[in-house]
Amino acid sequence: MPFTPGMEAVGEVIALGPGVTDRKVGEVVGYAGGPMGSYTEEQILPANKVVPVPPSISPSIAASVMLKGMTAQFLLHRCFKVEPGHTILVQAAAGGVGSLLCQWANALGATVIGTVSTKEKAAQAKDDGCHHVIIYKEEDFVARVNEITSGNGVNVVYDSVGKDTFQGSLACLKTRGYMVSFGQSSGTPDPFPLSVLAPKSLFLTRPSLMQYTATRDELLETAGEVFANIASGVLRVRVNHTYPLSQAAQAHADLESRKTSGSVVLLP
Repeated sequence: MPFTPGMEAVGEVIALGPGVTDRKVGEVVGYAGGPMGSYTEEQILPANKVVPVPPSISPSIAASVMLKGMTAQFLLHRCFKVEPGHTILVQAAAGGVGSLLCQWANALGATVIGTVSTKEKAAQAKDDGCHHVIIYKEEDFVARVNEITSGNGVNVVYDSVGKDTFQGSLACLKTRGYMVSFGQSSGTPDPFPLSVLAPKSLFLTRPSLMQYTATRDELLETAGEVFANIASGVLRVRVNHTYPLSQAAQAHADLESRKTSGSVVLLP
C-alpha cells in the first residue's frame, strides 16, 4: 500500500458518516497525532479524533499549532504543573514546542531559562519570554544554570534534545526536581542506572501526547486551552513558510537543510 505522511491538519467538514451527530458539514476542524495521511486534499477521519477550531483562529495557525500546542499544554499543566515561583529550564527554547513552552510558562509566572544554539535564536527566545537565555555552544549550560539559580537548581527541565543534553539536564535539577524528556533530536539518551536519580530523589518521565489525550474529554480540554491562549495573546504562533501541497517534497528539503524557521504549513 502507498504511504501518505502527515499527522496533523485542519480543514472543512464536507461529509458525515452514519451516526455522527456532534459535527456538521461546513465546520472547520483539526486533528493531531494520528491517523497518518494528512498530506492529502481530502481525508476520512474518526469523528472522535477531531476538534472544532474557533472562528477566531485561522486555519493555517491552527494547523501549525495543533501538535506542538497540545504538547506544550500537557507538559506545563499535567506532566509537571508549572506555577508562579517555579524556575524551569527549556532545552531547544527556540524550537517549535520550546517557543510555546517559554511563552506559556512566562505567563504562568515561572522564571524561564532557555538554551539555544545561535544568537539569532537567543533573540527569539528572549522575545518569547525567556528571562535567561544560554547559547550552549558558547558556554556550559549546567554551570550557567547553577549560577542563575544560586546553586539551587531548577524545578523542572523540559528536554526534547535527548542524548546530547540528558545528563546535563539531570545535573540542573534541584532536589526532588522533575526531568521531563519528551524528545530526542540528538539521539536516544545513553542507558543509566536508576541509582543516578537517588542523590536528589529526582523524578523522570518520558511522556507522549497520545496518553494525555486518550479520552475525548482530555482531547477537547487540551485543544481548547491551546486555542484560548492563542486568542488571548498568551501564545504567538509563527507561520513563516507556506507551500502548496504539490511542493511537499521541497518543503521537506528546505526543513532538512535548515532553510526554514517557525512553522511550515502545506496548503492544498
